[in-house]
Amino acid sequence: MDEFDYIVVGSGSAGGTVAARLSEDPNVTVCVLEAGGRDWNPFIHIPAGFMKTLVDPSVNWLYESEGSAGTAGRRIHAPRGKTMGGSSSINGNIYSRGQRMDFDGWAQRGNRGWGYADVLPYFKRSERRIGEGDETFRGRDGNLIITDIDYRHPLADDFIKGAVNYGIPLNDDYNGAVQEGISYTQRTIFKGRRVSSARAFLRPALKRPNIELRTKAHATKILFDGKRATGIQYRRGGQSVEIRARREIVLSGGSVNSPQLLQLSGVGPAGLLKDIGVPVHHELAGVGENLRDHFVLRMVARIKTMKTINQRVKGLPLMSEAFKYFTGQPSVLGLSPTLVYIFWKSDPALDNGDLQISFTPASYKEGVQSQLDDFPGVTVAPWVQRPESIGYIRAKSADPFEAPAIQPNYFSHETDRRLSLAGMRIARDLMQTPEFAPHVEREELPGSDVNTEDEMLDYYRQNATTTFHLMGTCRMGPESDPTSVVDDQLRVRGLEGLRVADASIMPTMPSANTNAATIMIGEKCADYIRGQHLPPVDLAGK
Repeated sequence: MDEFDYIVVGSGSAGGTVAARLSEDPNVTVCVLEAGGRDWNPFIHIPAGFMKTLVDPSVNWLYESEGSAGTAGRRIHAPRGKTMGGSSSINGNIYSRGQRMDFDGWAQRGNRGWGYADVLPYFKRSERRIGEGDETFRGRDGNLIITDIDYRHPLADDFIKGAVNYGIPLNDDYNGAVQEGISYTQRTIFKGRRVSSARAFLRPALKRPNIELRTKAHATKILFDGKRATGIQYRRGGQSVEIRARREIVLSGGSVNSPQLLQLSGVGPAGLLKDIGVPVHHELAGVGENLRDHFVLRMVARIKTMKTINQRVKGLPLMSEAFKYFTGQPSVLGLSPTLVYIFWKSDPALDNGDLQISFTPASYKEGVQSQLDDFPGVTVAPWVQRPESIGYIRAKSADPFEAPAIQPNYFSHETDRRLSLAGMRIARDLMQTPEFAPHVEREELPGSDVNTEDEMLDYYRQNATTTFHLMGTCRMGPESDPTSVVDDQLRVRGLEGLRVADASIMPTMPSANTNAATIMIGEKCADYIRGQHLPPVDLAGK
């Protein structure tokens, strides 16, 4: 039986980072288990290839959420990366950390060492920022390359001008001192290629002799000796294999797979384990609970003045874009799906933003996120930054190959509905500014016949979808929190030798996409294991 000092389950945003950092010590051995294969699919590395990987079962778990009242009974696709790099190999390449208040809120919940000043050094350590940025907030020497978009579109320029005159300030760095404002997005793309956690962290680490990556290795059970986690059982090539950890096991399967693996191993709510026929090894009520996700409505306008990206990805224009891409020129193939971000307030009286609105000079076919419209269109997409609707992840059976129930309970909280209405109204206002309105032939979706609050809420339920930011299902919290799963050093409560490091540990949703914060979590987990920590950043006067 193979033995390693550390076993990391999952090679994604956090897992690849944890494993790479642990392997920096030549005196330890690390094994990374990845259920998918190597990241050899070419569409992983071409940023616009996300439209292919979004529906490709070779690199994607292709989960679906359960229907609910908030989705008018619709099941919604919930893509998760199933390849080296995890979801960082199939996501939209956006780099967005969140607000200072997000992490200070984590600390105020009793999570020592997770305030903004504490996590900022880990954000900085991971990133190599190319572009503008205050050195207090931005890192220049890390593995993860963060760049500005090298592609400008006149529609995006006019949208930004309109938003500024509407009252939303231009912000050169939403990952700096202040998030609020509008700007072109920052992204994990360098010289036209995706910078996943695999490319940034794991691939360089695999050159070391003390780390091993095992792909096509589907973890099926955590092995225990009493309350101590001692190994992992996994399936590979039709065979069951067991490996042992001399020191610790880190679960980094993500917000779906980490709680499911705990449940299948007898760690979770006793009632659920009984229902699926799994003996209770350690009762922990919060495993799989506290799920949140961003629920977004993509509003579309038909453009009359010029072509959009929709017309650049077919026929001869696509060949032209491919030529530009492969000769190192700015091209639509090197773009993230969003070009412009707005971080703003539902109410001017608020101190902090609670809405996020994205803009891109492209639009998707109704109900399909992997195909562009045939007409020239743009998308303005509002969502609530910190949703209050809470759901769960629950194994359906003891079969590790059966997808679990994913129920985010979208739109179930009144606050989410109220703020979503505000986001829709602001999005409409921005499409009607003097700078942008001359481009608009008509609002295609929802359309001019959707106006009252009831009509807008019903349209939201019928058409909104995920931004792929599932989190919270192994929530970090103090011992007094009955639904916390891990402590503030990411150790699973009541067990030894077992930690969780991925988006599932987030106590609340950050006001951002989740990839940046997930990588930061991987950085902090590695230091907790190594008994190290970076000193907090001095933010006096900042």
